[in-house]
Amino acid sequence: MDRSAFGRQGFGAMRLSDETTDDGDRDPVAVVDAALDAGVTMVDTADAYRNEELVGRAIRARRDEVLLASKFGLVWPDDAEGSYEVRADPAYVRHACEASLRRLGVDVIDLYYLHHRSERTPIEETVGTMAELIGQGKVRAIGLSNVTEEDLRRAHTVHPVAALQERWSPLRRGIERRLLPTAAELGVAVVAHSPTDHGLLHQVGGTADDPRTSGVRATLDEIAGAHDATAGQVALAWVQHRESAHGVAVIPLPGTTRVSHLRVNVAAADVRLSEDELGRIDALGAVS
Repeated sequence: MDRSAFGRQGFGAMRLSDETTDDGDRDPVAVVDAALDAGVTMVDTADAYRNEELVGRAIRARRDEVLLASKFGLVWPDDAEGSYEVRADPAYVRHACEASLRRLGVDVIDLYYLHHRSERTPIEETVGTMAELIGQGKVRAIGLSNVTEEDLRRAHTVHPVAALQERWSPLRRGIERRLLPTAAELGVAVVAHSPTDHGLLHQVGGTADDPRTSGVRATLDEIAGAHDATAGQVALAWVQHRESAHGVAVIPLPGTTRVSHLRVNVAAADVRLSEDELGRIDALGAVS
């Protein structure tokens, strides 16, 4: 998948259906429209988010402008209580894809992810079935999420993996240990979800009372002051700058339920951090 298809920043729709309100700032269709108007191309959801029908309606009038991503593999109980089950066997992959196509109201999913590695089904079987979906014209490219370095390598031998989606922010940098170098080696784009730690780094004083994160937040706040930006915008900019630092396509994937917050996120793509500022954030190390 060509790097330009992802855009500079994606839109994560996990929480898009969290709130129902007459407030135009929180209207799901308005949020997606605002993202597309701002140049965002990738809209990311999952069957486990239980909002594919909503996402489908939100993009319907502008389908040709969207790189539509969804995921399968996490199966929740019908009452949404208790823990999820991971399903990645071939029969379930086919079933999940058909169900997502129907809910989204589309003929093809541009980027289809395995949401979580399975302990029961070899990843070669899962990816082989996903490759069949490409051959059938139901999926254009495949991705992986919540996998190991070994999983990524094994999957890539079956069919090229277009994207790896993992958590990555100045507070959560575990991906940098082994997965990121492997993605760079294989030419797999990295989609960084939760780049502001679910909005924590956007909140005023949001990490001030946590000794594990207060140092990171203080540094981000100081850098933000020099750019007339927020700590969250600096976090997003830092993730985006990782592309040149690590030699791999990196696409931040923030999510929001508000048009106003969406515009703040998108504006972060224009925040240019100096080498000194990037180095200061790098030196903070990883929380986890």
